[in-house]
Amino acid sequence: MNLRTIFPLRAAFAAAAIAAAAASLAAPAAHAADITGAGATFPYPIYSKWADAYKKETGTGLNYQSLGSGAGVKQIQSRTVVFGATDAPLSAAQLEKDGLVQWPQVMGAIVPVVNVDGLKPGELTLDGATLADIYLGKIKSWDDAAIRKLNPAAKLPAAPITVVRRSDGSGTTFVFVTYLSQVSAEWKSKVGVGTAVEWPVGVGARGNEGVAGNVAQTRNSIGYVEYAYAKQNKLAHAAMVNRAGKTLQPSSQSFQAAAANADWAKAAGYNLILTDQPGESSWPITAATFILMPKQPKDKASAAQALKFFAWAFEKGDKMAEELDYVPMPDAVVALIKATWAKDIQAQ
Repeated sequence: MNLRTIFPLRAAFAAAAIAAAAASLAAPAAHAADITGAGATFPYPIYSKWADAYKKETGTGLNYQSLGSGAGVKQIQSRTVVFGATDAPLSAAQLEKDGLVQWPQVMGAIVPVVNVDGLKPGELTLDGATLADIYLGKIKSWDDAAIRKLNPAAKLPAAPITVVRRSDGSGTTFVFVTYLSQVSAEWKSKVGVGTAVEWPVGVGARGNEGVAGNVAQTRNSIGYVEYAYAKQNKLAHAAMVNRAGKTLQPSSQSFQAAAANADWAKAAGYNLILTDQPGESSWPITAATFILMPKQPKDKASAAQALKFFAWAFEKGDKMAEELDYVPMPDAVVALIKATWAKDIQAQ
């Protein structure tokens, strides 16, 4: 994807940068200009990678707490951070109530991950109905007929399935259970959708990090994580049967195919869900992750620095995102987002 042209920074942006530089003379340089944020664990790998590159280039650091979407929303509502991050987008009404602006920063995907002896990444295939039945507690063993039907050649043990799920308020959970509700009427009626739900079964873990670690340490387990966590922890992901009936491996191409269906211009507050998209090449559990900032920030200079970072990520962060199998936002959507910043955030 081609690099983008950052929207012209106004004079106050430059003034804020000069003020921050001056302030750094009287405070430790490593902390003087740091941008504070908190929230979703889903985008943490790419935010961390962007932050390292941005600090090397500009000297400005990013202090991002990977706490989960629920915590990110609470912290930005209480204005204890410059920005919040969530994978569960807020409604237009909630944004208005909280005085917040929301936009998608990057897209990615959630994958089921398993720890079953002899199964390598991509060797197990699941479909939505079977995945829902596992998380409903209806399918209890790896050699269940439904799993064997999808995997006739696999050596599946006659062992109980240990289900791992999130214990915290989680946007990754929101996306995952949104998908399960789309493919399973029973899940929709009995459990439903939320950043936290009443799980029928399972062992809880905090964050994508916690789920990945728990699955890695537990034989015969299954969990769900953002794809970068599966790769970084060398976990065996499952292939998925999508809405068109095609069996797919997770990949940047299959994530991009799902993301191509998004019409962000028509979504109030950019509130758009990308799960169970049509198309033979569409990964079924694709999602965007969102940034939240106040319309009227308490610290306008810090807000301006945050917007400068996110603009830099749109301009220079695509290759880094793709290396971690995230999907950069299209140029046309970035233009919409920058227009939203200029209109709605009083950071200058």
